[in-house]
Amino acid sequence: MKYIFANWKMYLSFDESCILMSQLLQEKSEMQNVEVAIFPSSISFSEIEKLARGSQWSLGAQNVAWVEKGAYTGAVSAQLFSELGAKYALVGHSERRHIFHEKNEDTQKKMSACFEAGLIPVLCIGETQEDLEAGKRQYRLQRQIDEALMGNNISERSFFIAYEPVWAIGSGSACTASDAEDIIGWIKLHLKDALGVDNVPVLYGGSVDATNVVSYTAQASIDGVLVGGCSAKFDEFSSILKAFDGA
Repeated sequence: MKYIFANWKMYLSFDESCILMSQLLQEKSEMQNVEVAIFPSSISFSEIEKLARGSQWSLGAQNVAWVEKGAYTGAVSAQLFSELGAKYALVGHSERRHIFHEKNEDTQKKMSACFEAGLIPVLCIGETQEDLEAGKRQYRLQRQIDEALMGNNISERSFFIAYEPVWAIGSGSACTASDAEDIIGWIKLHLKDALGVDNVPVLYGGSVDATNVVSYTAQASIDGVLVGGCSAKFDEFSSILKAFDGA
């Protein structure tokens, strides 16, 4: 099974989100053993779920609160997204880490909340350019993984990891497929040897487009892609799906 996850971020208005979802649902695809999931904004999630209901498209939350309910102004719980029909939730995306200053302890609590709510979390990890230049790539990734999974009894849980090198996100300068294959292979080895878990799907994200998507998904260790900006534009995301379909 391969996966294409589309993170719409905050690129689209409510109406634009509905139009894009309707356009995508009209696309004919014969992709086999591929799951496509859309991660719309919180405000459009419910309507997107109605449009996608009965289709083969899955939905996910871009972010969740780690508490189920209470006096947390502006927060949306994992439980609420689960009730609305979400299957997945992004946890620890680099924009949450670097813009909103979320720490590894925050990702750990959000992972727990997702597990409790019946969502499948997609743990996003990635090193900065500074980490890369300082030779701290694996150190950074290992900390992000280990601290997020701490205390979560992960041997009995379903979750994904999305490797998104921070220096590649939205930069137009993607990590090469061979480099991504090497580091994702290391991630899987670490999960197995240090944490005792196997068969965790690991995706690549960071400047994925129609010209390079197949180079990533053709790699043995890469189970799919997490697409950002290109997924919020019909022509570009449709081209990604067609490139994948024709591979």
